[in-house]
Amino acid sequence: MANDIALSEPDKRTLQVAAYGAITLLSAAGAAGGSPHRIAADGSIALGAATGMVGHVLAGCPRGTAVTGKSVAEVADSVLPALTAAITLLKKQVPEEADNFRGTVLTAIRSASRQSRPSPVVADMIQKITEALDAA
Repeated sequence: MANDIALSEPDKRTLQVAAYGAITLLSAAGAAGGSPHRIAADGSIALGAATGMVGHVLAGCPRGTAVTGKSVAEVADSVLPALTAAITLLKKQVPEEADNFRGTVLTAIRSASRQSRPSPVVADMIQKITEALDAA
């Protein structure tokens, strides 16, 4: 069972930075046209609903652990590679969880951007996040 697979602490941190960082990026992108707090809350709630090993890893993310940067570009510099790294390590170590992680992140960003028509900035960030997930 995937829940019995032990990932190293750095591997867990990569998954946590990738997933929660994707929501941070989306929140920063949406700040110009909406409520970044609503985006962050909706995305975090969706991540909290994750199941399987991915759900356990994301639930273990320490409270108050945030992806930080002085600009969206700085946050993206750590988060986008973390998304690719997370999928790569899951494909290698727990292949059955790679699709779960990808689906969880995509569900979270859809939930976070559930407005009828995301702004061009939000839509662009969604595309960058999706491309990073698919780069592995």
